[in-house]
Amino acid sequence: MSNVSADLIWEVTRSQNAFLVKRKTGGSPQFSRDPLNLTNVHSRKALGVTATEKGVQVLSKKAGSANKPASGLTSVNYGKTSRKTYKAVARQAAANGYRSDLREAAVARASAIRRSQRAVKPSPEPKLRGSAAKRAAAKQ
Repeated sequence: MSNVSADLIWEVTRSQNAFLVKRKTGGSPQFSRDPLNLTNVHSRKALGVTATEKGVQVLSKKAGSANKPASGLTSVNYGKTSRKTYKAVARQAAANGYRSDLREAAVARASAIRRSQRAVKPSPEPKLRGSAAKRAAAKQ
C-alpha cells in the first residue's frame, strides 16, 4: 500500500466506524462512543482521559501512525497534585495541533476524575436542639 494521507483515509472511513452512533434525524451532529473522544462528537482528532488507581491517564494518537493502529497510541500517567495534573493535561492537549475545545474538555474530565478519587469525609452527626435534645438526654 502506498502512503496515503490521513485526511483521505478519514474521509473514506468516517461513516463506517464501530464507535459511530447513527441517528435517523437529518442535520444533527454525529456522535461517537470512542474512548478517545472527549466531547463525544464524531471527529478525527482523538484524545482520551481515563482514571488510573492514583491519578489520570491521557491517551492520544501519534501523528504519523495512521497505518499502524496497534502502535499508534501514546499514554502518559499523571498522579501529582491536582493543579500540576490539570496544567500537564492542558499542555498535552494543546500539543500536536489539537483543538482548543478539546483542551477545555480534557481538563474538565481530568478534574472530574480527580474529584471522584478524593476520600469522602464523613459528615458530622447533626446536633440536636430544643425538645429533641431533651428527649435524647432522657433516653440515655
